[in-house]
Amino acid sequence: MTPYYTDDAVTLYHGDAAATLAHLEPGSVSCIVTSPPYFGLRDYGVDGQLGAEHSPSAYVEALLAVFQQARRVLTEDGTLWLNLGDAYSSGTSGQSNLTELTGGGQKADSSKTSRARVDSLPSKNLLGLPWRLAFALQDDGWVLRNDVIWSKPNAMPTSVTDRLGNRHEHLFLLSKAQRYWFDLDAIRQPYDGDRAPSRRARSGHANKPNTIARPWGGIKQPQPNMEATGTAHTAAHERGRNPGDVWTIATQPFPGAHFATMPPALARRCVLAGCKPGGTVLDPFSEPHRFARTYAS
Repeated sequence: MTPYYTDDAVTLYHGDAAATLAHLEPGSVSCIVTSPPYFGLRDYGVDGQLGAEHSPSAYVEALLAVFQQARRVLTEDGTLWLNLGDAYSSGTSGQSNLTELTGGGQKADSSKTSRARVDSLPSKNLLGLPWRLAFALQDDGWVLRNDVIWSKPNAMPTSVTDRLGNRHEHLFLLSKAQRYWFDLDAIRQPYDGDRAPSRRARSGHANKPNTIARPWGGIKQPQPNMEATGTAHTAAHERGRNPGDVWTIATQPFPGAHFATMPPALARRCVLAGCKPGGTVLDPFSEPHRFARTYAS
């Protein structure tokens, strides 16, 4: 298979995601960081495009086929970081409704006639797409490890008045196996002054974000449940606290691409934690023009 673009650091293949992944070698990828096309948001002008399915369940099934191939090419100790926004059904009736994207007031472009439609839900229903996909992946053999909330401090404003505005998206951490590569030290956050880093944890109350006793290197072995055993950690970790599962990262516009691109800071944190040194990172849903511009500088 001939690459669409390649250099010393990057190789890009252009084609249907599942079909292209089928040509890659098993176990050739260390980490997957990706954000699939969102349901009903955008028309890419391609027959059979992801996101234009007739229902949420069909959308999930289409993505599941891609991630089955992605799982095949992932190493046994590899991780998948999956970002996906949710959507609301909209329209005036309970059938053939376009969707409204959550996570910052973004809306589907109703001028696109090939938009995905929701055929079974009345308008204004939150579709729960991230969790529908997460549960499907779990049923397919993936280990669901985290639901990270990507909080957007600069989310687009919304004029909606009968519900709360959406300011977050989901980022799921999944693995092929129960033991996998994860480098917590690479993404620890400095202590912010809420309590002294040298403060010792008290017995029975030690499972706080900034009371980790030592770094977890390589394939991780989980520590005992300190609250259950009553054994205290000795001190806070010198590199900082566990960042937790709420990540506040601003969206970032990208010239020459649509406005909903994944910010590099979000992808970077996933790679730092989930990819072993010298490993290969895969994005099965990279857009060619965005990719070429990103790596041209």
